[in-house]
Amino acid sequence: MRSRKRDLGTPSETFNLVTFLKGTKEELDKVVWPTRQQLISESAAVLLMVSLSATVVYLVDNVFSWAARQVFG
Repeated sequence: MRSRKRDLGTPSETFNLVTFLKGTKEELDKVVWPTRQQLISESAAVLLMVSLSATVVYLVDNVFSWAARQVFG
């Protein structure tokens, strides 16, 4: 089975900014950008989950602190 190697050019090849920027634009044109509504709803979901996780960690910490005070305090 032959391995597929990507041609990375020769070491003597110089960096070409124009080619790089054209390639970057081509790749960015392939990106499917979210709509405003998707961005808002997904951001809200992330904020909700972070808040929920922080609340759970806070409550568990308080329970363990209370239990430690009962045992050692």
